[in-house]
Amino acid sequence: MKLLDPRGVGLVCAAAALIAGATIAGCSNSVDGTAAPNAADLSAYKTFAASSSAAATSSRKAAAQAKAISDNCDQFPIVTGVGVSKYNEFVDAHDSNAPDYDAKRDTAATTLEDAANQVEAGVNAAKDDLPEDLKGKLTEYVNAARALAQAARGMTYTAPVGPLNDASRRVNDARNAVRDACPAR
Repeated sequence: MKLLDPRGVGLVCAAAALIAGATIAGCSNSVDGTAAPNAADLSAYKTFAASSSAAATSSRKAAAQAKAISDNCDQFPIVTGVGVSKYNEFVDAHDSNAPDYDAKRDTAATTLEDAANQVEAGVNAAKDDLPEDLKGKLTEYVNAARALAQAARGMTYTAPVGPLNDASRRVNDARNAVRDACPAR
């Protein structure tokens, strides 16, 4: 019994493939004309691609805005609450003629300035991702806190408290405006 030679079988298969390919190629017809896409399909594809791209861009902007709002609104009560606390300690020291009045005044002013700087840094970091309305309210807080810090630094036991009270109301109004503009947590 004789076994098939693998090289012979391979040659026969290769020859058969060449003959079949030549036969099929010889029987084919060429089509005259220029290849062009279906205009309706192309238009639909372009519309879909444009809307898909716009949706992706819109989604990225919405996510960036949500992050900017969250970053600023989440930190706001914590950062500004410290300033309120230190300011209230200063007012108590003023009202009671406490011996540590000067130290509490200076601590309150520094803490208010620090809070203003932190809020301002958050607004600057958010850039255009923060809605203009919220950005304006945060900026008003920054300006109000700096004005209150300046008014506090100018206080003595004999100084009139009217300007200090006005600056304090402005800070409270600004804090409330930001809290109202931020999403409920």
